[in-house]
Amino acid sequence: MSKSAPRTAKISRKTAETEISVEINLDGTGAYDVNTGIGFFDHMLEQLSRHSLIDFKVRARGDLHIDAHHTAEDTGIVLGQAVSKALGDRAGITRYASMDLAMDETLTRAAVDVSGRPYLIWQVSFSKAKVGDFDTELFKEFFQAFAQHAGITLHVTNHYGENGHHIAETCFKAVARVLRVALEIDPRQNNRVPSTKGSL
Repeated sequence: MSKSAPRTAKISRKTAETEISVEINLDGTGAYDVNTGIGFFDHMLEQLSRHSLIDFKVRARGDLHIDAHHTAEDTGIVLGQAVSKALGDRAGITRYASMDLAMDETLTRAAVDVSGRPYLIWQVSFSKAKVGDFDTELFKEFFQAFAQHAGITLHVTNHYGENGHHIAETCFKAVARVLRVALEIDPRQNNRVPSTKGSL
């Protein structure tokens, strides 16, 4: 993919459990338009967009009369597929990034390798089963699906924190910031794939 080509994608997925559509622009400004039917999850996806500078349009309809599991996981699947499609052959990208992100009493680290090899390390614990009406175990399900389908290695570690909202928000913001760096075009790469193998 040349440096001047638009890095955008549209992906839709429909199953008996969910109907998801995602539009993204990797070289955006962090503009978002998100509606999953789950208020706190929308808030987290908005953070992911705003702090990664990836433009998101996300529409999700799921079987929320059961719970939010399918909607959260399937949104991660489609969002990951959209990122992978927008990246194309991944030529010219920075590829790696890591950072610690603070929010009040909470500190969380995220690290990413946009490698084509999906893997998630999730070292995050919550003291309560829910943040608002959202099951905290579903954060891992979302990031697992996202990493798998985006083709990225993602490590997320919460060093410490007390407030569940803050812990979740630092996870999404930290991932956003490392994606912002890792997905950017590195002018010194001269549009080469950042690997000695020649492909990712």
